[in-house]
Amino acid sequence: MMQNLKNHPKITGCLFAAFTVVVWGSTFIASKKLLTVYTPAQIMLVRFTIAYCALWLLCPRRLRLTWRQEAVFVLLGLSGCSLYFYTENTALTYTLASNVSIIVAAAPIFTALLAHFWGEERFRASTLWGFLVAFSGVILVVCNGTFVLKLSPKGDLLALAAAACWAVYSVLLKKYSGSFDPILTTRRTLFWGAVTGLPIALLEHTPFPAAPLLTPAIAGNFLFLGLIGSGLCFVLWNHAFRLLGVVTTNNFIYLIPFITIVAAHFFLQESISPLAMLGAVLITAGVILAQRPPVKQEVRIPDPSSSSHCS
Repeated sequence: MMQNLKNHPKITGCLFAAFTVVVWGSTFIASKKLLTVYTPAQIMLVRFTIAYCALWLLCPRRLRLTWRQEAVFVLLGLSGCSLYFYTENTALTYTLASNVSIIVAAAPIFTALLAHFWGEERFRASTLWGFLVAFSGVILVVCNGTFVLKLSPKGDLLALAAAACWAVYSVLLKKYSGSFDPILTTRRTLFWGAVTGLPIALLEHTPFPAAPLLTPAIAGNFLFLGLIGSGLCFVLWNHAFRLLGVVTTNNFIYLIPFITIVAAHFFLQESISPLAMLGAVLITAGVILAQRPPVKQEVRIPDPSSSSHCS
């Protein structure tokens, strides 16, 4: 089986990306339960620390970098970890969760534009059409039958900043980490995510309750977020980038809102409307449309015998 996957890198990349978005779409349940005890910054810091330690035990090999490479990993830790999660979670305190979900779901199109101008992947018409179809589905899924439009400039701009952070992280990761082992790359990124997340947690001036960590529910949720949601999924996402490219991989992010409401239906007994199901169909169609390769135009070679010559 593993050998078959190696022989089909695109299928492998799609499986890695699909598994990752399924987990990421489910992590909100663990986060929601942890938020009853801890602040978003505290949860972020603990999950990154757990992931870093686990990856160090899995691969206890040092990553030797130049100071320029180290600076890139600092940016990766900021854009893909601490700053991304901070802006996204803070946005939720100023605007509706539906606003945040919809705006953050625009990260793939931001990534495609950034990769076009700064990366190595050209922006294609299929990417735009896939975005329009999938984004329409995202709106239906997030609203889930209840259309509420309430603009909040501060919260919406923070959500937009989160989407921009993810785009920067994606292009940086594809551009600068290709020569390193994905586990080592992820470990270093999570290290700087934890380091840069520490000041954010300290500035909250909120005590960190240690006693709840001994309860199975709290410990289990933290382990799920750290080991699976951060450690394993960031490594698989890194692999998917290498196999599919940054733009194609990020298109799978459109699926996260639907996965979230499905998880909420089973674990939190939240309902799913028919419009949300229609949104899921549109999202799937948009993702497939965005994967379409550019149409190769047939190049015609002129027939010399049909050319007219002046004598």
